[in-house]
Amino acid sequence: MKTIFGAALVLLLMAQAAPRTRVDDLGWISGHWQTADGVTEEDWTAPRAGQMLGTGRTIRDGRVREYEFLRLQADVDGVPVYWGAPNGAAPVGFRLTEAGPSSATFDNPGHDYPQRIRYRRDGEALVATISAIDDSHAMRWTYRRR
Repeated sequence: MKTIFGAALVLLLMAQAAPRTRVDDLGWISGHWQTADGVTEEDWTAPRAGQMLGTGRTIRDGRVREYEFLRLQADVDGVPVYWGAPNGAAPVGFRLTEAGPSSATFDNPGHDYPQRIRYRRDGEALVATISAIDDSHAMRWTYRRR
Protein backbone atom coordinates (compact mmCIF):
# COMPACT_ATOMS: atom_id res chain seq x y z
CA MET A 1 0.00 0.00 0.00
CA LYS A 2 2.84 2.40 0.88
CA THR A 3 4.49 1.64 -2.48
CA ILE A 4 1.31 2.47 -4.40
CA PHE A 5 0.80 5.68 -2.41
CA GLY A 6 4.43 6.67 -2.92
CA ALA A 7 4.26 6.03 -6.67
CA ALA A 8 1.04 8.01 -6.92
CA LEU A 9 2.61 10.91 -5.02
CA VAL A 10 5.67 10.92 -7.31
CA LEU A 11 3.44 10.95 -10.41
CA LEU A 12 1.36 13.79 -8.98
CA LEU A 13 4.46 15.86 -8.18
CA MET A 14 5.90 15.19 -11.64
CA ALA A 15 2.65 16.30 -13.30
CA GLN A 16 2.62 19.49 -11.25
CA ALA A 17 6.27 20.21 -12.01
CA ALA A 18 5.95 19.51 -15.74
CA PRO A 19 5.99 22.68 -17.81
CA ARG A 20 2.59 23.53 -19.26
CA THR A 21 2.27 24.62 -22.86
CA ARG A 22 1.12 28.22 -23.14
CA VAL A 23 -0.15 30.16 -26.14
CA ASP A 24 3.24 31.91 -26.27
CA ASP A 25 4.86 28.49 -26.86
CA LEU A 26 2.85 28.12 -30.09
CA GLY A 27 4.51 31.08 -31.82
CA TRP A 28 6.02 28.73 -34.42
CA ILE A 29 2.56 28.80 -36.10
CA SER A 30 2.72 32.55 -36.71
CA GLY A 31 3.23 33.91 -40.21
CA HIS A 32 1.61 34.02 -43.63
CA TRP A 33 1.19 30.48 -44.98
CA GLN A 34 0.01 29.42 -48.42
CA THR A 35 -0.40 26.10 -50.26
CA ALA A 36 1.86 25.58 -53.28
CA ASP A 37 -1.03 26.17 -55.68
CA GLY A 38 -1.92 29.42 -53.88
CA VAL A 39 -5.52 28.32 -53.37
CA THR A 40 -5.56 28.10 -49.55
CA GLU A 41 -3.83 30.34 -47.05
CA GLU A 42 -3.66 30.98 -43.32
CA ASP A 43 -2.29 34.01 -41.53
CA TRP A 44 -1.38 33.95 -37.82
CA THR A 45 -0.21 36.81 -35.66
CA ALA A 46 2.67 36.33 -33.25
CA PRO A 47 1.66 35.55 -29.67
CA ARG A 48 0.93 38.68 -27.72
CA ALA A 49 -0.78 39.03 -24.34
CA GLY A 50 -1.55 35.30 -24.36
CA GLN A 51 -3.41 35.32 -27.64
CA MET A 52 -2.84 34.61 -31.34
CA LEU A 53 -5.29 35.66 -34.05
CA GLY A 54 -5.63 34.01 -37.43
CA THR A 55 -7.57 33.98 -40.66
CA GLY A 56 -7.91 31.38 -43.34
CA ARG A 57 -9.40 31.40 -46.80
CA THR A 58 -9.68 29.32 -49.94
CA ILE A 59 -9.86 31.10 -53.29
CA ARG A 60 -10.94 29.44 -56.53
CA ASP A 61 -11.72 31.09 -59.86
CA GLY A 62 -11.05 34.50 -58.35
CA ARG A 63 -13.66 34.08 -55.60
CA VAL A 64 -13.43 33.34 -51.88
CA ARG A 65 -15.04 29.92 -51.48
CA GLU A 66 -14.40 29.44 -47.75
CA TYR A 67 -13.06 31.62 -44.96
CA GLU A 68 -12.45 31.29 -41.24
CA PHE A 69 -11.60 33.51 -38.29
CA LEU A 70 -9.23 31.80 -35.85
CA ARG A 71 -8.04 32.46 -32.31
CA LEU A 72 -5.66 30.72 -29.92
CA GLN A 73 -6.30 31.77 -26.34
CA ALA A 74 -5.87 30.20 -22.91
CA ASP A 75 -8.94 28.79 -21.19
CA VAL A 76 -9.60 29.68 -17.53
CA ASP A 77 -7.27 26.82 -16.48
CA GLY A 78 -4.48 28.11 -18.74
CA VAL A 79 -4.79 25.39 -21.40
CA PRO A 80 -4.70 26.87 -24.92
CA VAL A 81 -7.92 26.60 -26.91
CA TYR A 82 -8.16 26.86 -30.70
CA TRP A 83 -11.32 28.76 -31.64
CA GLY A 84 -12.50 28.45 -35.24
CA ALA A 85 -15.41 30.29 -36.82
CA PRO A 86 -15.81 29.06 -40.41
CA ASN A 87 -17.84 31.04 -42.93
CA GLY A 88 -19.44 33.31 -40.33
CA ALA A 89 -20.58 30.50 -37.99
CA ALA A 90 -20.32 30.76 -34.20
CA PRO A 91 -16.83 29.93 -32.88
CA VAL A 92 -16.16 26.34 -31.80
CA GLY A 93 -13.40 25.56 -29.28
CA PHE A 94 -10.82 22.76 -29.44
CA ARG A 95 -8.62 22.24 -26.35
CA LEU A 96 -4.91 21.55 -26.64
CA THR A 97 -4.38 17.86 -25.84
CA GLU A 98 -0.81 17.27 -27.06
CA ALA A 99 2.09 19.60 -27.76
CA GLY A 100 5.73 19.45 -28.66
CA PRO A 101 8.32 22.01 -29.74
CA SER A 102 6.85 22.03 -33.27
CA SER A 103 3.49 20.30 -33.00
CA ALA A 104 0.10 20.91 -31.40
CA THR A 105 -3.09 18.85 -31.32
CA PHE A 106 -6.46 20.35 -30.38
CA ASP A 107 -9.50 18.14 -29.72
CA ASN A 108 -13.26 18.54 -29.38
CA PRO A 109 -14.80 15.04 -29.38
CA GLY A 110 -18.30 16.52 -29.07
CA HIS A 111 -18.11 18.40 -32.36
CA ASP A 112 -19.43 16.78 -35.54
CA TYR A 113 -16.42 17.40 -37.82
CA PRO A 114 -13.66 18.10 -37.42
CA GLN A 115 -13.04 16.76 -33.93
CA ARG A 116 -9.27 17.10 -34.08
CA ILE A 117 -7.08 19.87 -35.47
CA ARG A 118 -3.36 19.29 -35.67
CA TYR A 119 -0.52 21.60 -36.68
CA ARG A 120 3.12 20.67 -37.07
CA ARG A 121 6.16 22.39 -38.46
CA ASP A 122 8.20 20.36 -40.90
CA GLY A 123 11.22 22.54 -41.63
CA GLU A 124 9.91 25.56 -43.53
CA ALA A 125 6.49 23.95 -44.03
CA LEU A 126 3.44 24.12 -41.80
CA VAL A 127 1.20 21.05 -42.03
CA ALA A 128 -2.41 21.40 -40.87
CA THR A 129 -4.65 18.35 -40.52
CA ILE A 130 -8.30 18.05 -39.53
CA SER A 131 -9.92 14.71 -38.74
CA ALA A 132 -12.32 12.75 -36.60
CA ILE A 133 -11.11 12.08 -33.04
CA ASP A 134 -9.73 8.68 -34.14
CA ASP A 135 -7.76 10.40 -36.95
CA SER A 136 -10.06 8.98 -39.65
CA HIS A 137 -11.47 11.15 -42.46
CA ALA A 138 -8.32 13.26 -42.37
CA MET A 139 -7.81 16.26 -44.63
CA ARG A 140 -4.32 17.79 -44.84
CA TRP A 141 -2.86 21.05 -46.09
CA THR A 142 0.85 21.71 -46.48
CA TYR A 143 1.67 25.41 -46.38
CA ARG A 144 4.85 27.30 -47.20
CA ARG A 145 5.73 30.63 -45.63
CA ARG A 146 5.02 33.52 -48.00
